[in-house]
Amino acid sequence: MLQFYSTNRQSSPVNLRAALLAGQAPDRGLYFPREFPRFTCNELAAFARLPYHEIACRVLAKFTEGIVPPADLAQMCTAAYNFPVPLEVVNFRTFLMRLDQGPTASFKDFAAQMMARLFGYFLREDGQHVTILTATSGDTGAAVAHAFHKIPGIQVIVLFPATEVSVSQRKLMTTLKDNVRTVAIDGKFDDCQAMVKQAFTDPDLRHIPLSSANSINIGRLLPQSVYYFYAASRVAQAGEPVVFAIPSGNFGDMMGAVVAREMGLPIRKIVAAVNDNDAFPKFLATGDYQKIVPSRNSLSNAMNVGHPSNLARLVAVYGGQMDETGKIHQPPDLAALRRDIFSSSISNARTVTGVKEFWDQYQLLLEPHGAVAWQGFQDWTTTEPLGSSPAVIIETANPAKFPEEVERVVGWPPDVPTNMLASLRLPEDYDRMGADYETFKHYLVQRHAA
Repeated sequence: MLQFYSTNRQSSPVNLRAALLAGQAPDRGLYFPREFPRFTCNELAAFARLPYHEIACRVLAKFTEGIVPPADLAQMCTAAYNFPVPLEVVNFRTFLMRLDQGPTASFKDFAAQMMARLFGYFLREDGQHVTILTATSGDTGAAVAHAFHKIPGIQVIVLFPATEVSVSQRKLMTTLKDNVRTVAIDGKFDDCQAMVKQAFTDPDLRHIPLSSANSINIGRLLPQSVYYFYAASRVAQAGEPVVFAIPSGNFGDMMGAVVAREMGLPIRKIVAAVNDNDAFPKFLATGDYQKIVPSRNSLSNAMNVGHPSNLARLVAVYGGQMDETGKIHQPPDLAALRRDIFSSSISNARTVTGVKEFWDQYQLLLEPHGAVAWQGFQDWTTTEPLGSSPAVIIETANPAKFPEEVERVVGWPPDVPTNMLASLRLPEDYDRMGADYETFKHYLVQRHAA
């Protein structure tokens, strides 16, 4: 049975079930596979003939062996992935993968839908209850809220920065009731994330079974690796390396690509494009990591992260160790990191230009996060010729989530998907508090006692 260790190296290894239900390791580190199961070239070639849900089943089965019976996993994947994953031609062998066709029109649906089913499966087996704590900078909260809505044994509490999410992003989570509660924090995403992390290690809250659906949870990363396998199976010949350009905030989406690569998927380059929160490209250039406090507010609001949690996992892949505060105890192999990953920071002005030029040139509509990925891809091609390599730009949210920004650039509002219309018309109901942990702690105790 595959084991998962903590990036802080002070907790005992656990299996996937325990890592998923815990969310964060007791030593505040992040769980990560001790070793990666790998696909053979023939196994990868077979993906070209399979639909998305079957590829998901084969990828996830590498991690759930001995924990979830194959038939149960197949049933979960079929139910979770019942929406399309469009790959649109940009030019020659460059493609746009739209991960915005799920229930909340965001790439977060791919992880949340699978996580919710796994959580429900494990809790039913044990007759347990758990409170899911999640911090969101935009799309995670809505995806988690919808995926876990009405699942027995689970209470969901979502924290979001009050002024840094779009109206549609907010309404997709604040219009749900039942077992879901959302809290607007008068602060930044990093404040929300820090409060969630502190709750997990607070001895006064040990009587409350807590877990996370943020990308600190390994259950988020593993399903996110699947769409890289899927994209490669559609755009590349067997064994041909692909370039992936990924808008990156908390670096969970980018780590999905790293997981896929570690499992044997040929990847030529990962382009991790960030907004004005440029801690990672500076680290890549200098080897000196300085988190950004407070995080900078940008048009691509879901990426307003001053200290990406998943850097601890990335550093671990390259032989280093970073703790939850961003302190590097053992440096990674920077030469290898630079060989495999490119990163650049995209300003608001360049984000707007990206939306406009992409529409003008290709008649394909981007929103701010996809535009950051596109501009990051352009930056990379100035350092290394693409040649004939296939490339995939990741679009992480539907443009309708940012109607004012998109209309301001292209002159007309994007169509609103049917799955968003209902939420936009429902009344909102959410709580609000300052960025104060003691207040949040009291709130958790009260919710648990209710």
